[in-house]
Amino acid sequence: MYEYKTHGTCSVALRFDINENKIHHVEFDGGCNGNLKAIAKLVEGMDAQECIGKLKGIRCGYKPTSCGDQLAAAIELALENT
Repeated sequence: MYEYKTHGTCSVALRFDINENKIHHVEFDGGCNGNLKAIAKLVEGMDAQECIGKLKGIRCGYKPTSCGDQLAAAIELALENT
């Protein structure tokens, strides 16, 4: 299980697994509960690179990042460290 402390978002941390380059068990601490549950369900089983491609660069309102963007950053970091 990977854990990542988010930056610039309402969520404060997230956790996920990568198994055979697929994303599993995404959980966020804090943030918009319903939206983050939806993100977790939508990316379940998704290829890690595809997930990064879909979520990287998404902004939340005036913020330069979003919870989805932070998930993409966390996945990139996890892939770099494996």
